[in-house]
Amino acid sequence: MTPKLHASTAMALTAVAFVAFPVTAWAQSNAPTAPADQQDNGEIVVTAQKRSENLQSVPVAVSVLSGAALAQTARPSIESAAQLVPALNFLKSGTTLNQTIFLRGVGTATFSIAGEPSVSTVVDGVVYARSGEAFSDLVDVAQMEVLRGPQGTLFGKNASAGVVNITTQMPKFEWGGTAEASYFDRNEFRLKGSVNIPLAQDLAARVTGFYGTYDGNIWNTAANNWVNGYKHWGVRGQILYEPSDDLRIYATADYHKNRDNCCAEIIGANVSASSLINSVLPTPQGADSRQIAQNLVTRTEEEGWGLSLQADMALGTNTVTSITSYRRWNNTEIRDGDFLPQAYVGFNQLHDTGPQKSTTFSQEIRLTSPAKQFISYVVGAYYSNATSRRIFTRNVLSCTAVAGAPTTVLIPCGSALANPTTSNTGTADFGSEFNNIAVFGQGTMNVSDSLRLIAGLRYTHDSLSVFEDRVSQAAGPGINASFLGFNTSTSSDNLSGKAAIQYDLSRDIMTYASYARGYKGPAYNVFFNLTGTGTNVIAPETSDAYEIGLKNTLFGGKLTLNIAGFYAKYYNFQANNPDLAAGVVVTRFTNAGKVSTRGVEVDFSLRPIRDLSLNGGVAYTDAHVDAFFQPTPTTPVIPSGTPLAYAPKWKGSLSADYRWRTGGPVDLYLGAQGNFQSSQLSIFSPTLSDRVFGTIAPYGLVNLSAGIGDSADKYRLTFQVRNLFDKSYIAAVQTGGPSGGLRYQIPRDADRYWGVTGRVNF
Repeated sequence: MTPKLHASTAMALTAVAFVAFPVTAWAQSNAPTAPADQQDNGEIVVTAQKRSENLQSVPVAVSVLSGAALAQTARPSIESAAQLVPALNFLKSGTTLNQTIFLRGVGTATFSIAGEPSVSTVVDGVVYARSGEAFSDLVDVAQMEVLRGPQGTLFGKNASAGVVNITTQMPKFEWGGTAEASYFDRNEFRLKGSVNIPLAQDLAARVTGFYGTYDGNIWNTAANNWVNGYKHWGVRGQILYEPSDDLRIYATADYHKNRDNCCAEIIGANVSASSLINSVLPTPQGADSRQIAQNLVTRTEEEGWGLSLQADMALGTNTVTSITSYRRWNNTEIRDGDFLPQAYVGFNQLHDTGPQKSTTFSQEIRLTSPAKQFISYVVGAYYSNATSRRIFTRNVLSCTAVAGAPTTVLIPCGSALANPTTSNTGTADFGSEFNNIAVFGQGTMNVSDSLRLIAGLRYTHDSLSVFEDRVSQAAGPGINASFLGFNTSTSSDNLSGKAAIQYDLSRDIMTYASYARGYKGPAYNVFFNLTGTGTNVIAPETSDAYEIGLKNTLFGGKLTLNIAGFYAKYYNFQANNPDLAAGVVVTRFTNAGKVSTRGVEVDFSLRPIRDLSLNGGVAYTDAHVDAFFQPTPTTPVIPSGTPLAYAPKWKGSLSADYRWRTGGPVDLYLGAQGNFQSSQLSIFSPTLSDRVFGTIAPYGLVNLSAGIGDSADKYRLTFQVRNLFDKSYIAAVQTGGPSGGLRYQIPRDADRYWGVTGRVNF
């Protein structure tokens, strides 16, 4: 009988008031979650501190992307946003379950169902328990804020490296909408549209839908078709009710369904030259490889939906905010784990199927004071329950050669030269349940018109229960049948916080210095081929982070120039590392040791004339291992000083947009965007050769666009070319291919392609 997860106990949420200090000097509104937006006067409003504020008055390093900037990317998503935000990096994997966000070089890459991300993803105030839920299309987005560095005081335990805070377009109290259609070469189509519906004087609705399909950029020679494509569709409905200045109710429901035949793992290099398997593999060409030969298409089938309700209510001069959310996410991974067209003697066929079902309920309540008073504050409480269950099956086919068979040819299983094929199947049923309860507060003491003191605290209680049960355990290659399963739990309490000082050198120049204590909760290493080491609890990860910053608004607001310097040290860093279990050295997801990151970031936005804007940024990041735990004196571990994975030392982006007002009925629109990054480590391994071959070479990309539209901006037709100079690059490298071959991920943007988009506003 399958062990059951512990039932969650209903918890009463209590807002605890205490003196704390957030920034509010130039706040735009008391409403803590009013939609972030670009204001008519050029100011950018963000909600990085749970209230609406001018970006230039917030003592936090924040990168801001508009919805329009995201819409111009290859596919509006967090993956595409990584090309625009220098501190943000993205690990592409075979399924969204295993993809990872990194900020300032720090992230958590694990196959465990009981591990959590280091970068929190928040959509319209709702925290997504699993970052993979947010890797779908970002449609009808108003703004994306990337908060760099630990943000746990206000955003919780999964924000130890930062937060990606997304706000969507809100319903408006007037009829209108947009419709958009795009075509890109290699059969990529996209449709999306939104409509505002005024239902009453104080009641409005907004409905958004999207559809997209793409054949892919990798040719599968075994099946004679393209892979790495997708078919996505979804819908979102929103209702906004504002009967008075004292009450605002916002409800939303969304649904999406994705079918991705992605991401094919190319055997790109390092296969032994003498290996017989070379006769059936496409010729390895490194970053130029665009072929696979696999009889099972690696793909992800995903379905998700969610409901949320937010209420903002006046309580005297304060505002009470309640956000209630329920989300369900189903994700099925189907994977060709042998990367070959069939089974051969010495090369087994390994096919995996792993459907996972996840649910999350969360409740947040906050009390926000007015911004302009001697002590202003945000205090609140948060509760979430997140459950996941996966039933993972591995099917293995293997065979041996008949007596006297030649050893110089590759022998297919099922042929006359092979003995009868052996089939082995293993199935594991495993899951996790996270319960998180927290109370928090942050506020500011306005000592003078120029000086503000900031402080905040968050108390967190985590409980985690996990189980695994071997439903089927036929021993064979790739199937561990020695471990029958387990059921266990753990809990943790933590007090984290933030302290900062903020000073206005002048009306247009602000400087700040801050300290933050970060926290990420306990974990277990629970996956299909689990051994007894999975029962060992992985202790919480903590960090100490320091940041100084300078924010400049110059030339009457035409130029903003923001500079941040940072240093953060992480303890009990959760990563794969050799460990000692029952006297045996094993490599597993564990508390690997200490890492640190330091660097400098520069962001700027220049609008020298009304219709020309330049935006860009550059980041220097030195993120590396300080000291990893060595279970025995002779056990190789990742050496001190080794760069962390997906942490290029240099990364930058630059974009320019110009509208030429002709004075006639048609205006012209021109745009250019470029990004670059230095080399980065992809294979985070104790083995030197893995790190050498698993390093992604530096690259840069240039994208251009040109469009025409009417002067009232009701119609626009845009043509764009992405990767103008046709620069091939690799998104991710892994070991484990046949005969020692490396496995590559090649994204859509690694080739030059063109597209055209038509948009109608009504």
